[in-house]
Amino acid sequence: MLPMARTAGSHSDITGPRIEKAALRLIARHGFAAVSMRQIAADVGVQAGALYNYLPDKQTLLARLMVRHMEDLLDASADLSAGSPMQRLQDFVHFHIEQNLNRADEVFVAYMELRNLNADNFATVERLRNTYEAKLEDILAVGARDGTFTLADTKITTRAVIAMLNGVNTWFRDGGELSLESVQKIYWDLVRKSVTVF
Repeated sequence: MLPMARTAGSHSDITGPRIEKAALRLIARHGFAAVSMRQIAADVGVQAGALYNYLPDKQTLLARLMVRHMEDLLDASADLSAGSPMQRLQDFVHFHIEQNLNRADEVFVAYMELRNLNADNFATVERLRNTYEAKLEDILAVGARDGTFTLADTKITTRAVIAMLNGVNTWFRDGGELSLESVQKIYWDLVRKSVTVF
């Protein structure tokens, strides 16, 4: 069997990331089902068959994008554990908004394309997502125990806060009326009021 053709100038350490970047952008714009490997290859500037030098199939590519996003998020959030429950919650809100605004396509794909993962890949991504969301759930649980927060259900509150924070990506634009700092302040006020009784 002849080796698959590789476009001149294509190197795995360069083309691999370019494939993932192109795939992420195309999937975020058009949806996983509507994007073909041929489209991704054309966007990168390689022959369609060359993509299979870097990954076996489109399913693997989708899982890789989601796993990388969640692992990066977990790594970046490693220092969010000090202080009072209120301070920890504020830090989490600010962190989540800033991280996600810089990674709008990653967030969209990670949450909206879960249904397109096979069972094994879904389990992997869900485990990582649960690990990240457990950071917020722990903050809320500690605050509920010491009386800082008043919550009907910690897990539901966790999901509601995450959903609210993720919504910033749908409307925020650099150069718009509100700065990142203003958005963080407004959303922090919304979250704080939703978990406390004054």
